[in-house]
Amino acid sequence: MDFFPIFLKVNHKQILVVGGGEVACRKVDLLLKAHANVTVVSPQLHPHLQMLLAQQLIVHINQPYQSSQLEGADQVWATTDSSTLNHQIYHDASALKIWTNVVDDPTFCDFITPSMIDRTPIQVAISSGGASPVLVRYLRERLETYLPQNLSLLAAFSGKQRQRIKQHFTTVDERRKFWEQFFRLTAIETARTEEELETAFQKLLAKQHNCSGSVYLIETGHDPELLTLKALRLMQQSEYVLYHDDVADVFVDLCRRDADRERCNYTNIQTLTESLVKQGIRVCVLATKDNHRPGLKKYCTHHNGIFVPI
Repeated sequence: MDFFPIFLKVNHKQILVVGGGEVACRKVDLLLKAHANVTVVSPQLHPHLQMLLAQQLIVHINQPYQSSQLEGADQVWATTDSSTLNHQIYHDASALKIWTNVVDDPTFCDFITPSMIDRTPIQVAISSGGASPVLVRYLRERLETYLPQNLSLLAAFSGKQRQRIKQHFTTVDERRKFWEQFFRLTAIETARTEEELETAFQKLLAKQHNCSGSVYLIETGHDPELLTLKALRLMQQSEYVLYHDDVADVFVDLCRRDADRERCNYTNIQTLTESLVKQGIRVCVLATKDNHRPGLKKYCTHHNGIFVPI
């Protein structure tokens, strides 16, 4: 991992952008959307930046770059068309321990900006670490068509229900399972107003929710792309993952990020699973197609579990 993925809060932070051309325009627009205090250093300004200056949205230092301009900056962007100058800015800022981005030059970056899909407050970021921008744009296009446009509405609505939902469900696990059911409702996928979400919310609250544990036996092979959508959904819902040494790491990594994981063998896996299910935990058992014992499939079926073959 060349870069650690992180979302930075730059609200009211002092951001210095060196350069006044088209590249600076793109970065300044993003920084303003994140409510940063932006100062642009450049003897000349692009017309778009001049417009922002006239609206008092940015501060302009009408001078060539000088290291003294870094004083008080929380973050620096070097966007000039001179690699020599950009590298000097990076070294000057690094000496002051200020995070710096030299645009289109990952070697001289403390951080980089990914390609973004904005459904505020939902944000999706994609990066190749500068290796393949065209591939990143292609992935973004695919995700844009997959992610619903009402994500902003869903996020805002669910955020307002945090205290309300606690009155109905006392445990984090119960609340999580409720929201998982809510977001998968057909009515939610097509909702365009908060009133529609409220109607679906009340109907689901009125239902009796089964918080008992479950076991999902997911059969794996060597190619993760052969997993079905159902398998991936169950892997993401499970709070506990059991797997044998012969299961490739890529399948374990595709499971829910915050799920507990335990390596086991096929002789004790049934005992472990039964104990977890009794505790109301949803257990995902990853087993290779060729090596999992027939008894495991029988056990899963007998305990009202789900077996998903590859």
